[in-house]
Amino acid sequence: MTIREQTEEIERKILHPKACPSAESRGRMKREKEGEIRTCFQRDRDRVIHSKAFRRLKHKTQVFLAPRGDHYRTRLTHVLEVSQIARTIARALRLNEDLTEAIALGHDLGHTPFGHAGESVLREIHPGGFDHYKQSLRVVDFLERKGEGLNLTHEVRNGIVKHSKGKGLIIPDAPGEKAETLEGLTVRVSDIIAYVNHDLDDALRAEVIKRSDIPRNIMKVLGENHSKRIDTMVKDVIYNSLRKDLEELTMSEEVSTATYRLRDFLYERVYESGKIMGEFIKAKKILSDLYGYYLEHIEEVFRDIPAEKKLNRHRMVCDFVAGMTDRFAMATYERLFLPQQWTIV
Repeated sequence: MTIREQTEEIERKILHPKACPSAESRGRMKREKEGEIRTCFQRDRDRVIHSKAFRRLKHKTQVFLAPRGDHYRTRLTHVLEVSQIARTIARALRLNEDLTEAIALGHDLGHTPFGHAGESVLREIHPGGFDHYKQSLRVVDFLERKGEGLNLTHEVRNGIVKHSKGKGLIIPDAPGEKAETLEGLTVRVSDIIAYVNHDLDDALRAEVIKRSDIPRNIMKVLGENHSKRIDTMVKDVIYNSLRKDLEELTMSEEVSTATYRLRDFLYERVYESGKIMGEFIKAKKILSDLYGYYLEHIEEVFRDIPAEKKLNRHRMVCDFVAGMTDRFAMATYERLFLPQQWTIV
């Protein structure tokens, strides 16, 4: 028996009956020989961590564009915080922690530079529209490894594409909007727990809002500080889901209502505030101009791509622009559109 098989046997003994054991994965799009050491979900996690798209997350906006402060969140720190929260919930519920971690680390690989401002402009100008969760799946299926993709398991891919909620329900009612596994649902819930709390923390640090601005009814339910609020929400998910024997992942009405109110408050006072939107307007112009430029100069970037792998022009440009980091987009914009100083020798 290999170490992987031993791990799979341990999973059968300790995981909850409604968890997703590694040995019961629906597999990959392209069949592969199983490893001797790692389970399929462990391999998926590692493939995500070693991907180029994952490394670029460190220079992609969470809320504040290209922040100079050392302690503001980036898209990379966001996915790490989501992973930590999701693993805590998964372990307490006896779900598959490796599957949960793989989904959490991969869920935002398709995010654009400049956060949701970038997503918004690509949605407007790309003929096929744009959604970061669909792009995340496209990254792992096609764009990584020079077009070969990461060939992840079905469960990880499903969790990635079903993680997003926008202003929708934390746990959707419609079956088609839910991840097929409880591990995928855990990441969806952990995503909102992470971002409403760290975005609130960053907004306070940036003095976009003051602590006294936060509605008291939210603070009363969730807690007075960052760690207390996360603790309240995580425990609420764990204990309420256990009470239902994991028939569904759930939150209490009191805590879920306070979470929705906190999210609404952030949209009103932070995400859609004049201070943030003013910078987003500039970011949108940068990406819009870059998109138009590369559409007209397609061979400048894509001349080395084999003809059989070339897609339509818009799709190729959209993939390229979406994959940029904030600083690469700004540096490229400066090089292409701003006058350069002459160097006299």
